[in-house]
Amino acid sequence: MTTKATMMKGLAALSALAMAGTLAACGGGGGSSTDDKGRPIVKILVVKNSNETKMADMTWAKELAADCDCSIQWHEVSDDAWGQQKNASLAAGEIDDLNIRAFNPDDAVRNPSAFETLGDDLDKLPNVKRFFKEQPTARKFVTVDGKVRVLPSSRTKGFLASGQHLMINRVWLEKLGLKAPTTWDEMRTVMEAFKTRDPNGNGKADEIAFNPRELVTGKIGDWWSPFLMMNSTGIVTHFNSGPSQQGIYLRDGKVGNWMQTDQFRQVIAFYREMVEKGWAPSDWVTAKDDKYNARNQSDGQTAKVGMVFGWDDSAFGSYGSAMAQQYESIPVPAADGVSADKVVWDGSREANRFEDYHMAMSANATNKDAALKVINLLYSEKYSVQQLYGSLTDKYLEKTGPHAYRVTDKFHQAQDAAKIPALEDRLAGWIPDAVTVEGDRGMDHVAAVDKAYEEQYKHYDHERDMMPIYVRISEADQNTVANNNTALFNYAVPVVSNWLAKGGVQDDAAWKDFQSNLKKYQIEKNTAIWQKAYDKAIKIK
Repeated sequence: MTTKATMMKGLAALSALAMAGTLAACGGGGGSSTDDKGRPIVKILVVKNSNETKMADMTWAKELAADCDCSIQWHEVSDDAWGQQKNASLAAGEIDDLNIRAFNPDDAVRNPSAFETLGDDLDKLPNVKRFFKEQPTARKFVTVDGKVRVLPSSRTKGFLASGQHLMINRVWLEKLGLKAPTTWDEMRTVMEAFKTRDPNGNGKADEIAFNPRELVTGKIGDWWSPFLMMNSTGIVTHFNSGPSQQGIYLRDGKVGNWMQTDQFRQVIAFYREMVEKGWAPSDWVTAKDDKYNARNQSDGQTAKVGMVFGWDDSAFGSYGSAMAQQYESIPVPAADGVSADKVVWDGSREANRFEDYHMAMSANATNKDAALKVINLLYSEKYSVQQLYGSLTDKYLEKTGPHAYRVTDKFHQAQDAAKIPALEDRLAGWIPDAVTVEGDRGMDHVAAVDKAYEEQYKHYDHERDMMPIYVRISEADQNTVANNNTALFNYAVPVVSNWLAKGGVQDDAAWKDFQSNLKKYQIEKNTAIWQKAYDKAIKIK
């Protein structure tokens, strides 16, 4: 599978133009309902990554059409182009028969007449029905007001892992005779040694002990956010997605915002200490991703970074490279004054395995039965694994036994060449737990690094101390929260950035003023909205 780092680079490089398929379609209406052989036509929009080949070149897609005895017209579009087109498409009612990774449940709630209520069609979708039975969380993830209009996806069980990990240079530790830190005090000792004792052996004082990712605007948390350090204090983050990126957290069923906590203040002070001691770059708060990544990957030969939050070792180079092999994941160290049994880790595992916007069907599909047949086939094991890994016929994937597969070197070569004959994590399908897959580099690596957190995952209740992925706020509340967040983060992020870069968070008057202003910008209104949504979701469960 594509690594998260590779995927994000691919997204940044996408063209703003739609990628036209061999048989392009423009919405669900118009044209003949059958082809020249009398087969029903099904138009499918798929939002693709730039490193994927055309659907016409994917053998499994041709076999899908043969198995459904229909003519599939693929409409391929890039992420950037779809971002510009989606709202106009909805407003005009120009929606393809089927849509892969294009519309989420909230889109369907806002436009209920535009989408088929797929939850009412489960008798014609036995594979989806089995999916929901085996993975009830997936169904709850897409159920809004009792209705399922958009289907989720599920990758292999190996992807039940957070996308957030603390990586450390193992080679440096061994060279310096140090152990991985388990507390912030031990972390201070390690960072000082990384800075002063030339662990990369090049005779230069060029080591970066800790390389935090920049503070983003518009929210307080993000992928590989510096505030993953909140977990050191016992507050669970969920930075793959969801309201945790807004500071929302749960403790014993009570919703709060960690920007209002002393733990947040403690974490800011720790990062300021890193800059003052020369353990972190002085410009890290505003260093863009290209600079951040360049520091992590150095020249590809000599490591310069000791610790970083990332997806896995691919943050430092391609899998198997000399640089990548130097790094391993470690549990997050305990903050000052926090016992090891109170330290937790980011709870994004289910958000990594499941996504909620992978199949939507037009309410006006010309050939409804044929469209449902295609969906059911896509959610079969046969086509789910091929959407992930490419065609069995073309030997990108081999079947090694009942529910057992092996990803081949041919597929890895296609990945490395950015000519992937599959949808990968964009699949409209699900992989049952009974399925085993060998050779998925991304899955193997992320599962391996996530093992470091097995104990810390046990330190909290995953429904009462973390916002479950299936909790949703209403459309009206979404607008309220979005408007509040605009003003809230326009105020808060510059203040926090200044504290991180220049200090001052320990000034009691400044901290008190910050807390007062957070309330002025409706932070408690947002918290109340999420509490209401959480209570409703738990009651329904």
